[in-house]
Amino acid sequence: MNRVLVVEDETAILQGLRDNLEFEGYQVFTAADGIAGMELIRKHDPHLIVLDLMLPRLSGYELCRKLRAEGVHTPILMLTARGEEADRVLGLDLGADDYVTKPFSVRELMARVRALLRRSAPGAELPNEIEFGDVRVDFVRYEAFRAGRKVDLTRKEFGLLRLLAAKEGAVVTRDELLEKVWGYDATPTTRTVDNHLAALRAKLEQDAAEPCHLVTVHGVGYKFVR
Repeated sequence: MNRVLVVEDETAILQGLRDNLEFEGYQVFTAADGIAGMELIRKHDPHLIVLDLMLPRLSGYELCRKLRAEGVHTPILMLTARGEEADRVLGLDLGADDYVTKPFSVRELMARVRALLRRSAPGAELPNEIEFGDVRVDFVRYEAFRAGRKVDLTRKEFGLLRLLAAKEGAVVTRDELLEKVWGYDATPTTRTVDNHLAALRAKLEQDAAEPCHLVTVHGVGYKFVR
């Protein structure tokens, strides 16, 4: 049974989320502030964290930052009443995997929960590490090195590279990359994939303008080639 932790200080929302998640068959733990949330994470090691950003004692931003700094890679779904793009981007940059803006549709939130759990579930077909050229990537520790020097990749960049590497030599469409790495059906665009691939090439290819390993198949998608 998947364990889900909800950290939310609005009692009605907290109880509603708990009821719906339990109805879906998840084991649910709840906390009303960031410090209590951190304690439950260390005690129960949840498979997914649903995290409000505006929390007492320790904000969702700071909790997310602390978890990622400690090497905790549990998927985080942010809840926020803020609609500004900058706030969402900050949360994602700190290591959150997805967000829902209040007021939200319960059906949409449950779909995003399922998508995050599906993408984070262990899969034998996904490599734990790869080497190509002068690059070595460890997907378990979320570490990447080029010519022995550490390279900073975002979680989405790790996800894209891992999926492409799992299907080495085969073309992966932009739509498949969007669905399996982002878990959305509509919100991002195919330009989202293109922009992330461009960033990966700049960090990992010898010549980003003439990539040898992250290859574009025009009109279709991308493939990984050693």
